[in-house]
Amino acid sequence: MTSMISADAAGTWRLGDMTVNRLGLGTMRLTGSAAFDLGTPRDRDQSIRVLRRAVELGVNHLDTAAFYFSPLRSANELVNTALAPYPDDLVIATKVGPGRDASGAWLPPARPEELRGQVEENLRQLGRDHLDLVYFRRMPTIASVSEHVGALADLRDAGMIRHIGLSAVDPRHLAEALSVAPVVSVQNRYGIGASSQSSDVLARCGEHGIAFVPFFAVAGSGAERGRSASTEDEAVLQVAEAHGVSSAQVRIAWTLEQGPHVLAIPGTGDPVHLEENVAAAAIRLTPDELALLAA
Repeated sequence: MTSMISADAAGTWRLGDMTVNRLGLGTMRLTGSAAFDLGTPRDRDQSIRVLRRAVELGVNHLDTAAFYFSPLRSANELVNTALAPYPDDLVIATKVGPGRDASGAWLPPARPEELRGQVEENLRQLGRDHLDLVYFRRMPTIASVSEHVGALADLRDAGMIRHIGLSAVDPRHLAEALSVAPVVSVQNRYGIGASSQSSDVLARCGEHGIAFVPFFAVAGSGAERGRSASTEDEAVLQVAEAHGVSSAQVRIAWTLEQGPHVLAIPGTGDPVHLEENVAAAAIRLTPDELALLAA
């Protein structure tokens, strides 16, 4: 299924005071095979075409980060080059916490007082005077998020960011953050076959009216290294065949079926895959198909 279907076929959600179509775009793969290795950079002009085409297809929610880069390519710079001056309805979400040096090596997770510098770097790269949504991406060594969320709340009060999100957290971290400042979105790994703990976070977000944004919902295991699973689940293939679509489109459609507050941000640097991903916004899975995928 590919067509001129618009991202608004997935419906909309409010991120604070910002309305976005529930089908968005992750920018990680625009820089190369993945953000977490130093793979071969994608064709620059093609990446720029993908970003512009996404906006043409109704995508108004981009997910990016300053640490999304590979040799010769920076996701934020590509977004800036392709889309500035930005459309009024475009929401750009970015992440802070992790950091990399110029060689690509990972740095220790940022301390609360270091988040301002990371926010300023995202502002510089994107060419903006504020950031719409900033996630604190918790690393495993960080037990408490309260001080980091407090630092972002200070930057929000200073006008540098509009809204705060969390990434890679469990229900305890979400509750802790909400005691410090409003949170409009949580971004966790989630997909078909996800753990009960991941589902708990999704449910808590729904209870609080917070968006839940799965990452690696399509790529599955190996995604950090730019690889998808070598074999596809039989149930996914069965549903894909019934609809005449790809397994990736089924996984996107399944993601959007998990609740009105669930947003999808599939990433791609391929124009054809982009149109397929957007077209998945119009796929409606039956109760029997959802039960089959749940099993």
